[in-house]
Amino acid sequence: MMFLRYATTALLSASLLAIATPTPAHSHGPQPTHDEHNNHDNHDGHNITADETTSPAAAEATPEPTIALIPVADGVYMLTGEGGNIGLSVGEDGVFAIDSQFAPLTEKIQAAIATISSEPIRFLLNTHWHFDHTGGNENFTNSGTVIVAHDNVRERMSRDQFIAALGMDIPSSPTAARPIVTFSDDITFHFNGETIHATHVDPAHTDGDSIVHFQSANVIHTGDVYFNGLYPFIDVSSGGGINGMIAAVDRVLELADDETQIIPGHGALSNKAELAEYRVMLVAVRVRMQAAIDTGASIEEILAMDLNADYDATLGNGFLTPEQFSQVLYTDLTR
Repeated sequence: MMFLRYATTALLSASLLAIATPTPAHSHGPQPTHDEHNNHDNHDGHNITADETTSPAAAEATPEPTIALIPVADGVYMLTGEGGNIGLSVGEDGVFAIDSQFAPLTEKIQAAIATISSEPIRFLLNTHWHFDHTGGNENFTNSGTVIVAHDNVRERMSRDQFIAALGMDIPSSPTAARPIVTFSDDITFHFNGETIHATHVDPAHTDGDSIVHFQSANVIHTGDVYFNGLYPFIDVSSGGGINGMIAAVDRVLELADDETQIIPGHGALSNKAELAEYRVMLVAVRVRMQAAIDTGASIEEILAMDLNADYDATLGNGFLTPEQFSQVLYTDLTR
């Protein structure tokens, strides 16, 4: 997977870009930290440990990411690199962006956008707080962009966080990286002749997820409620859960039709039919895990069951291994 190039932690591998790569001089924001043994037994939850390939030397040896612009609809693009997929609306009013990936990539991202628009990047909306979606915020703010997100995104970025599944401490973000416009339920931008409607969904991937609908273009950016072609990460410690993931996908399916283009948080450009298949998988793995838990089986016994063997070959070779995904589900459903 493209966003795993710098990757090698067991779960949110792309996050190590912020550790392994020096931050540009114009951005001095805090970076994720974890202890040298990746062991946080003093915290609740089932940790997923990183292996020896997480060393800075291993990360520095990986290739530089390629920034790619993918036309999605008239005036709407998907930008890929490292971290979450970026959505773009480009037109006479300027540029509206969704998510910012990592700070070291900002100049490359801005250069790519400059090939399709000479107008300023006026707004940037974060779909949630994770640093592979907000890492470039400070740089964009310093370039004059207004950062927008749900209330919970600003709240989480304003204080230290701990991602239990990773055993990773995340320092609070600098003031310039935090959204200065927030909303509780939804917000609408009338921009570039388009109606861009962002809606907060109940806790799913995190407690601050938003989906963004370009209504005239018939394009939806889902943020990380949709991982296309791989098992999704559900950040239980940030309020996420499998039931909320399914409910959020239902919201997107209600908005979409057979012609809708769907930009997932991670993975290739998608559509309603593929998202519906993803929903079937989410329901199936929830049912299987709950049934196993109801027997009284331990996590070790459940891992030995290979509950999702039919999905592992296609979804378990990227972001999460099958075992890691099962651990996340177990942690969620035994709370």
